Amino acid sequence: MNTSVFHGVMPALMTPCKADRTPDFDALVKKGKEMIAAGMSAVVYCGSMGDWPLLTDAERMEGVERLVAAGIPVVVGTGAINTKSAVALAAHAQKVGAAGLMVIPRVLSRGSVIAAQRHHFKAILDAAPDIPAIIYNSPVYGFATRADLFFSLRAEHPNLVGFKEFGGPDDLRYAAENITSKDDDVILMIGVDTAVYHGYVNCGAVGAITGIGTALPKEVLLLANLSRKAAEGHAEARVRAKELEEAFSVLASFDEGPELVLFFKYLLVLNGEEEYRLHFNETDELNDAQRHYCEQQYALFKAWFADWSKQGGIISDLQVA
Repeated sequence: MNTSVFHGVMPALMTPCKADRTPDFDALVKKGKEMIAAGMSAVVYCGSMGDWPLLTDAERMEGVERLVAAGIPVVVGTGAINTKSAVALAAHAQKVGAAGLMVIPRVLSRGSVIAAQRHHFKAILDAAPDIPAIIYNSPVYGFATRADLFFSLRAEHPNLVGFKEFGGPDDLRYAAENITSKDDDVILMIGVDTAVYHGYVNCGAVGAITGIGTALPKEVLLLANLSRKAAEGHAEARVRAKELEEAFSVLASFDEGPELVLFFKYLLVLNGEEEYRLHFNETDELNDAQRHYCEQQYALFKAWFADWSKQGGIISDLQVA
């Protein structure tokens, strides 16, 4: 099965709101097109960044359908409390021509039970056998997929092609050591903005899903390019990738917290994208101190990057036009 959609950097799209706090799908499609034009390989829709718990299944399906109809390669999140909903979302993704699936564990009900998760994963994979799928592993969902479960599923479902790790450096190392290194056809994707260098250089990742990349696509693509070059043994790329990742550290850390959507939407507002100012719940907002801190860190990063990138060399060679 073709896994090319996962070989690259893809932003996790957030769902913009209209004034009445309903989804603005026109703005969603606009953002998707901008991300592809910036050099992203695809987009992810309705993972945690897409606010899937706050949308109806019908709204999620409409967002996916609109993105696909616009010619945007879409990897669809299947997060759900009820397996029936996850199955319906997966079947819809295949029906409308989505490029891939992100298979998210069952949450709340029997979420820690391996047998329950196995049946949940199987049902999703059965519902969309013709599109490539990756398991989304994250402590946020309260369940860690380990090698034995992954390979028992893969033995029955050839559409299960890889693993997306959100759990951080140690979990990425586990996935590389015990899953992707066991089978050269299984791919690893970096799932958190704080582990891009580690994922590419130390764990053999082929792609990354990014939150901060929705606001800073060119800079995130440069970090990925430098990290991939460093993974080939290029000494200058290794140094520059580590410098850029360190400068990104605070902004990237928003991806690890429970208010990631609030922070990343605010960065888009700072970029002038007013369609991201509102949230689905009126009380979901950053406080004044958080906004001020976000503004300071964003300004600091942009000032640093403008100066740092003047060095040229491998930085200029790998920058995205």
